Amino acid sequence: LPAVSLTGMDDIPGLLPPPPVGRHQAGGGVEILLEKRLLGQGLGMAGQWLARKQEIIKTTEQLIEAVNNGDFEAYAKICDPGLTSFEPEALGNLVEGMDFHRFYFENLLAKNSKPIHTTILNPHVHVIGEDAACIAYIRLTQYIDGQGRPRTSQSEETRVWHRRDGKWQNVHFHCSGAPVAPLQ
Repeated sequence: LPAVSLTGMDDIPGLLPPPPVGRHQAGGGVEILLEKRLLGQGLGMAGQWLARKQEIIKTTEQLIEAVNNGDFEAYAKICDPGLTSFEPEALGNLVEGMDFHRFYFENLLAKNSKPIHTTILNPHVHVIGEDAACIAYIRLTQYIDGQGRPRTSQSEETRVWHRRDGKWQNVHFHCSGAPVAPLQ
């Protein structure tokens, strides 16, 4: 089963209660390492801004957990039905809709019983108003290959989020580097 942890949030005021020193288990499939930054704004606006950023990080974590678990239903709930993407699996082509992704869930991810662990490094969130945001990060995926050896792949990802009816949905993503789904 995938492992998840969340670290580096203890120095951001008003965002989360300080976790213990070390790693904080968030209960899913993604480890997040955040840069700590000083804020030059008042706590009111900065607190709202940071809360919105945390929402985007948490929703991204849930999406990646759905991928790691091969759970297409959970993935589809987080994604817009017209999701667009550029990703290695699409060989440089723009893919639109969920059918392309469903194929990988049904034929690879759902059949994978080996553990997958994902780490998100240095997520950077751009809040673009009340209902839009963008997140960019490095994604490390650890998995066991077909010969039983542990492997790690890296990809660079950007996701665009839009909030509709109070719910964040991924409307576009761009993935560079190794395919997200380890071909075992």
